[in-house]
Amino acid sequence: MSTQPRAVVTGASTGIGAATVAELRSRGYAVVATARREDRLRALAAETGCEYVAADLTEADDVARLVATVAAGGPLTALVNNAGGARGADPVERGDVADWEEMYRINVLATLRVTQALLPALRADGGGDVLVLTSTAAHDTYPGGGGYVAAKHAERIIANTLRLELNGEPIRVIEIAPGMVRTEEFSLNRLGDAGAADAVYEGVENPLTADDIADAIAWTLTRPRHVNIDSMTIRPVAQASSTQVARHTGL
Repeated sequence: MSTQPRAVVTGASTGIGAATVAELRSRGYAVVATARREDRLRALAAETGCEYVAADLTEADDVARLVATVAAGGPLTALVNNAGGARGADPVERGDVADWEEMYRINVLATLRVTQALLPALRADGGGDVLVLTSTAAHDTYPGGGGYVAAKHAERIIANTLRLELNGEPIRVIEIAPGMVRTEEFSLNRLGDAGAADAVYEGVENPLTADDIADAIAWTLTRPRHVNIDSMTIRPVAQASSTQVARHTGL
């Protein structure tokens, strides 16, 4: 492998993705950040010194352009599949099919496309890491979460299956499954209303932050090469499960 580790981070324009870029840069990684919003990526690059490629990872041409840029810049040692998100919180019987399709595209198919496209680059430098950011929703379910839960279960299975298929190669496959993380856009994008998004975290003492998850991602990537963190579930202390969260008035 190259002396300086180099990572691609998807969904890097905000939240966990942006925090991961900053954390990896602080640990000496060269980073290629990718997301759809070029203005945010440009600001992130100015702040952290990362490279960036504005791309929609549900589009094959954009993925090919990302891969070409990565290849031109040198060896690759890690892929952090962070891009994704939730849309809507309706019961299954009233779920919007368009929302379900969008969640499948951004969580499952984007991860599949980018992983397939960058595995040759990881192999070319003697191996590396494929990290998939799923959710506790990938391990459980809850009312109103059917579409997101289904997508995250599918994304987790990509990681689990890939780990079996690559056994014997020097490529680690890692899953990080966060619980309640308060970021600026996740719940807002899901619910479409700032008040409803704020209510998700109302009364919850110290929900996780994007920096908490970025720290965990960096920790798994920097373990000795013979150590693989198959799956790490991370919740705030206030959250016992997807359906049980301690809430207090006045917070």
